[in-house]
Amino acid sequence: MKKEEVLQHLTTPLISDPVPNISHKFNNRGYLYIVYKTDRKALEKVVPEPLQLLDEPLVRFEVMYMQDATGFGCYTESGQAIPVIYNGLKGDYLHMMYLDNFEAIAAGKESSAYPKKIGYPSLYIDNNTIVGTLDYGRDKKFRIANATMTYKYKKISDIEAIKQLTAPTYMLKLYPNYDRTLRIAEMTLSQIRESNVKILEAWTGDARLQLFDHVNCPLNDLPVKEIVSCSYIVANVILAQPKPIYDYLK
Repeated sequence: MKKEEVLQHLTTPLISDPVPNISHKFNNRGYLYIVYKTDRKALEKVVPEPLQLLDEPLVRFEVMYMQDATGFGCYTESGQAIPVIYNGLKGDYLHMMYLDNFEAIAAGKESSAYPKKIGYPSLYIDNNTIVGTLDYGRDKKFRIANATMTYKYKKISDIEAIKQLTAPTYMLKLYPNYDRTLRIAEMTLSQIRESNVKILEAWTGDARLQLFDHVNCPLNDLPVKEIVSCSYIVANVILAQPKPIYDYLK
């Protein structure tokens, strides 16, 4: 294999590369969002500088079902995002993400800056309830989250749904040298273009959320104090690439 051919890849193994060098489009991507109030001191422990918290201590719990993802196929993802501000721009800091697809984990961490780990989320309809769950562990024995929302009670406008899906996203990128020092330590920013979102349906209603303790999946370190809002959105989406906005090594 020629040097030029090696440089066309993003990771190894070179044969059957788990991170395809393509744009990732998601068709019929389902989102369950539940925004809740939590403990401000808990947020202060996990949100890195230079990001700053907003006045209200909020967290967004999310479960996303990727029915048709270019390069990745079908999988489900769950995690937490924290509303923050940097240089006057409000957005969401991605705190933790758990999903059941190795290729999507590898691509998210290696070619982007998503804080991904292996986990076992699900998003489905149970009679008149939208259900999102997250399990952890090899045998899926540890339930981490139970999220429920009423099924299609009240529509959300496409404008509001697009606003939710295209909010600026902050992600921390860390990449080591071989001696275990850091080669890359950057805060990044990405934002999905409105033109890359097609809303298929969007709803709100009532919701409940339970989180449970686990040392390696510590979503409950940001405990639920009060539910603020919820939404269920189905859309076609093309993700945006992150760009560095702050270098911790300089």
